[in-house]
Amino acid sequence: MADYYELLGVGRDASADEIKKAYRKLARQLHPDANPDDPEAEAKFKEVSKAYATLSDDEQRATYDRYGEEGLGGAGYDPFQGFGSVNDIFEAFFGGQSPFGGGGGGRRGPAGPPRGADMEVAADISFLDAVFGTETEVSLRSPVTCGTCDGSGAAEGAEVVSCSTCGGAGQVRQVRNSILGQMVTTGLCPACQGDGTQVTESCGTCRGEGRVTEKVEHTVRVPPGVDHGTTLRLTGRGAAGPRGGPAGDLYVHIRVASHDRFVRAGEDVHDELHLSLSQAALGVNLTYETLDGTEELEIPAGTQPGEVIRLRGEGVPRLQGRGRGDLLITVVVDVPKKLPDEQEALLRQLAELRGEDVAPPNEGLMSKFKSAFR
Repeated sequence: MADYYELLGVGRDASADEIKKAYRKLARQLHPDANPDDPEAEAKFKEVSKAYATLSDDEQRATYDRYGEEGLGGAGYDPFQGFGSVNDIFEAFFGGQSPFGGGGGGRRGPAGPPRGADMEVAADISFLDAVFGTETEVSLRSPVTCGTCDGSGAAEGAEVVSCSTCGGAGQVRQVRNSILGQMVTTGLCPACQGDGTQVTESCGTCRGEGRVTEKVEHTVRVPPGVDHGTTLRLTGRGAAGPRGGPAGDLYVHIRVASHDRFVRAGEDVHDELHLSLSQAALGVNLTYETLDGTEELEIPAGTQPGEVIRLRGEGVPRLQGRGRGDLLITVVVDVPKKLPDEQEALLRQLAELRGEDVAPPNEGLMSKFKSAFR
């Protein structure tokens, strides 16, 4: 971003009045109402407004002069906190009256019934359902449109009249003091919640809300490749808005159960393959159960413990792309803790043929007892 003083066209020793005068001139030139369909002008307007918000405050100006914009960011400073739009910023300095006419200032029309709240629910699925995708049902208690009044909030035959609090505007203005001086902001009318109207008699079922709370069920399509902790958004399936307002969204938090064999790491899946000593030494062809089903797996002779066999493209589908991860199989060689006498004898013969030193045979208790009296 450019230097704040350069944005406003003033020197670094400019007085507060000079800074304010420069900003007012630029703000009128760059306001979106004076530059319709010009996003660059709107972006520039926000930049000069941020520059003025900083330089018009003595403490923030001193921080900026010493450390620059990074110093402000480190402090978490946001001069536009609480402003929802370009027009809110402009109204803060010019009293809510746009010099350009049109929709930028002055009295605004009703905002309409407010949007319903977003809702959250958890969905439990299996490991394989997370890999290949599935459909699952979730249920929760949520506000839904009242069936008696069809969401209007009015009793049968009741009249709809203009809100007495806001005069039908749907908004009320508030004046507050801030670092920028006296600010004029607008908000939803607390009486009609932005609708601009009221009813003479409320619906007896929903008491004028236009909605009631019930248990609802939704079918959730879970795409292949989701992981534990993934959140899916179902647009428009949250709480119904009051008095016919649009519904919020439903956020579904996915919880994936663990698998008895496979462990996921991103798009890759890990497993262990247990082999006997002879299988690892001599090799073996065996049937192996993958995520997709069984397949023949060839284990070469001399396979070492800890070796990893990679089956490419047999892991988890990539959620945001094509293809799949890999299935990584780590070889574990199982060494028997106790051998029958015949097997032990054969293994000792093998050790002798290979010239390997091994521990002497483990004599039984009776043999040790007899040896003690010889």
